[in-house]
Amino acid sequence: MQTSNSSWRFIIPSILGVLLFMTPVPVEDGMTIPIAVLSGALQDAVGEAIPGIMTALIVLAALFTLLIKGIRPGFVRHSAFLSALFDVSLFWTIIRVLGAIFAVMTFFQLGPEAIWSDATGGTLLFSLLPVLFSVFLFAGLLLPLLLNFGLLEFVGYSLTKVMRPLFLLPGRSSIDALASWLGDGTIGVLLTSKQYEEGFYTKKEAAIIGTMFSVVSITFCLVVIGQVGLEEYFIPFYLTVILAGIACALIMPRIPPLSGKPDTFINEMPRSSDDEAIPAGYSSFSYGYEQAVKRAGRNRFSETAADGVKNVLDMWLGVIPIVMALGTLALIIAETTPLFQWLGLPFIPLLELLNIPYAKEASETIMIGFADMFLPAILGESIPSELTRFVIAALSVSQLIYMSEVGGLLLGTKIPVSFKDLFIIFIIRTLISLPIIAGIAHLYF
Repeated sequence: MQTSNSSWRFIIPSILGVLLFMTPVPVEDGMTIPIAVLSGALQDAVGEAIPGIMTALIVLAALFTLLIKGIRPGFVRHSAFLSALFDVSLFWTIIRVLGAIFAVMTFFQLGPEAIWSDATGGTLLFSLLPVLFSVFLFAGLLLPLLLNFGLLEFVGYSLTKVMRPLFLLPGRSSIDALASWLGDGTIGVLLTSKQYEEGFYTKKEAAIIGTMFSVVSITFCLVVIGQVGLEEYFIPFYLTVILAGIACALIMPRIPPLSGKPDTFINEMPRSSDDEAIPAGYSSFSYGYEQAVKRAGRNRFSETAADGVKNVLDMWLGVIPIVMALGTLALIIAETTPLFQWLGLPFIPLLELLNIPYAKEASETIMIGFADMFLPAILGESIPSELTRFVIAALSVSQLIYMSEVGGLLLGTKIPVSFKDLFIIFIIRTLISLPIIAGIAHLYF
């Protein structure tokens, strides 16, 4: 009877998790997942209030961090969760304070317009953060359905023989990848971060998953290709993005900076060579099922509810202030300086070698994608060449690391990647993806 109960404790929550996070459903703009539908419904219901709520939360995060760094009260020292949330390093304290300053200036339109305009702080506070607010609420509360009831144990042992040789990853990482591709990269980052903190991924594995598989959703890809006026090419566009993404995921874990990350867990312990071994007498499927049932049997629903609340608070108070600070800084640089245009100049010879029309104009869009993924499509929509617009759109999605969302989120988590790492990874992804995308573009135009 106990085994039967544990089986149902694995099966029912896991099915609910798959339905919510990985089952495509049709919507007006294309396909998405139920979590995104719930997120959109919340934004429609209280959207106008969310920027004010976010400003208050960002300010509270900064104030609590300063207070706890100064006083270090006992109730914080004795709580692992509160210590991890508020007792952060000096660098992250400064970033949180900067995020609070930017949020207040943007919400009340104070100070230089370069900080709070619609193209800089306004993009973050009024466009991105409302999405993150609602996504983090539902994803944070419901992620335990994927994490706590055995689904990852089951998939992990079943798919390790595929994921490990190809991408140097455990099988459970396939869940992160699917959640990103079908849902949103932010959900993939959140899922990866929680598994890393709980000791399921090594530093190297978490860095690979966060920078290789936290891709934008199918829905957002529709928005990007629509921005450059090539909606009728969506299928070849998306297949191109998939091909470029797989190429990056095959190559980059084997070269620096990802290859140099320690293959140790968050507690500095190394992964044992038999961590993923299947005992004699079992198939990968049967052993994965047995481990999943054991995991589900150990779980308590009260702990699951508490984990969900902690997830939400961790993302609202720990990650969103960093996204506000770093995203705003990146967009200010993009909007007020020619830095990204200068950084794009070295790509002109490569674009000309690949026979991309309007190479100079295209080069100006390449590096600005590091600030925000949507900016290349906005800048490139007026370029006359359809081939060039196709390349710009596909490359902006394939570059993956952009500071206004995925990059800022990664820096806000405990996943061991630095700003320098992200910039280098962005450049390498660009160099790998561009020839692939250009080659396919020449087949269609």
